[in-house]
Amino acid sequence: MKVLVTGFEPFDGATINPALEAVRRLPAKIAGADVVTVQIPVVFEKGPAAVEAAIEAEQPDVVLCIGQAGGRSHMAAEFVGINFANARIPDNEGNQPVGRLVEDGPDAYFSTVPVFAMVDAARAAGVPAFVSYTAGTFCCNEVLYRLLHTLATSHPGVRGGFVHVPFATEQVTSMGEGTASMSVDMMVTGLTAMIEAAVTGSDDAVAAGEGAEQ
Repeated sequence: MKVLVTGFEPFDGATINPALEAVRRLPAKIAGADVVTVQIPVVFEKGPAAVEAAIEAEQPDVVLCIGQAGGRSHMAAEFVGINFANARIPDNEGNQPVGRLVEDGPDAYFSTVPVFAMVDAARAAGVPAFVSYTAGTFCCNEVLYRLLHTLATSHPGVRGGFVHVPFATEQVTSMGEGTASMSVDMMVTGLTAMIEAAVTGSDDAVAAGEGAEQ
């Protein structure tokens, strides 16, 4: 089995993106699966295109894209991607679109990785995590939606999802008191646990009301 994990480059004037830093530190094998990592741009259309190119090149069984959600205190396994962009800031090439992502696409796709099992695994590893029901309307949501659209239309046997991580601790030294953060090492621990759950677990228990929630 092979897992493709992508991490966004820095954006909005930052010098690092903790998503990419954590992705770069992942082990080469998790739960017996080969882990392949790829950096992608924070640019509308180009980010999803980079993910699609990596899927074609690597032929993974699972794709997990990682992004930063500054202000959140927990890692977040995203449940749904929506067919809409409303960029509150420009991307790294100055684009700031508003509108549908795929004109003839469905309004939303649900992640096809076991998000509840992934959150349970992260918590068991000592990492704060929750299931999120909004990935925003910036590049992260676009990558999630277009990933799931691509998998549904061209790679139906491949599972995919998205995880948001908080600011890294070193990013908040000049931010306001109380700004949430997490060490990159803890993010690596959480992602490793989540990937293991994505490879080995399922969300069958959710239907019985036993899934993790916050």
